Amino acid sequence: MLAGISSSLYILTGVAAILPTQKAATMQSESTTIQIPDFTDNPVSGLAITARGLCKTYDNEGVTHRALKSVDIDVPVGCIYGLLGPNGAGKSTFINIMAGTVVKTSGSVSIWGTDIDANPRQSRANIGIVPQELNIDAFFTPRETLDMMAGLFGVPRAERRTDDILKLVGLSKQADLYSRRLSGGMRRRLLVAKAMVHQPPILVLDEPTAGVDVALRQRLWDNIKALNNAGVTVVLTTHYLEEAEALCDQIAIINNGKVITAKSKAELLSSAGHKTLHLSLAKPPLSPLPNSLTELGATWQEGRLSITFNPEKSSAINVLNEVRLAGFEVEDISTAEPDLEDVFLQLTK
Repeated sequence: MLAGISSSLYILTGVAAILPTQKAATMQSESTTIQIPDFTDNPVSGLAITARGLCKTYDNEGVTHRALKSVDIDVPVGCIYGLLGPNGAGKSTFINIMAGTVVKTSGSVSIWGTDIDANPRQSRANIGIVPQELNIDAFFTPRETLDMMAGLFGVPRAERRTDDILKLVGLSKQADLYSRRLSGGMRRRLLVAKAMVHQPPILVLDEPTAGVDVALRQRLWDNIKALNNAGVTVVLTTHYLEEAEALCDQIAIINNGKVITAKSKAELLSSAGHKTLHLSLAKPPLSPLPNSLTELGATWQEGRLSITFNPEKSSAINVLNEVRLAGFEVEDISTAEPDLEDVFLQLTK
């Protein structure tokens, strides 16, 4: 037991695991309020998840595939951490190693200060994972599903928050329906609820909004933000780059089993290396454009002059001066900043 903190005893697959629940923070959504632990025994390192030199090699009848190649990842406590990459990049392999369903080939992983090799059951108890697959028993109701999961984690009946969690994810009315009668979106919300029953300090969401409608996606976003505001560290994998841009504080991009960048969202966006000026002119230019503008990469399209430049090498003022020197009068200016999609495509092409 960690010193200096009261803890509740949880049981995972028959072996004791200790999770901190000394204080409680309030998580609110549009529909409910729920008590979430205030995790006062934060790891000394300030990192919720640490991976060093993590490798995974699959061997299929003599044919090897290196899914992870010496991956280093640091997830700070209290952040929403985005794990991005194309299909087959290694994101799910990394998550499955943390979950204990895949055995790593080499390297180390620590979850909330617990090494997965030294204390595998405690490390798994420190994390809640929402998988891509809808692994729900069709003949259990949502309430029965959450009660069963809480029992597996050894949560005493008096401390279970089944109804609160169901309300939080919008399944109160469906609490006593067989899960086979739930829609795809409802089943995905039930997965999130399952991962929350033991109130872990880390929640991993593997493609949580895949295949759901816009309204449900927004509701899940609200739930994720509420969890994070209550102190839960969230790791999110997604193919929706606007989702990562809207939610994440820190982002790592994995490609071909390697981490190609890991930065704050602001640093990542600023590294895109270009901005675009869209200029409305008093008179449309004659074709072709003057050489001084074509050398800047200027194009005339949709009734405006567009010029893309590297802000580290030039500035918007310099670009405007070149346009004026070419004899054009500018009536209106708009700018376009790079988004996460630009950065992602640039790094993974």
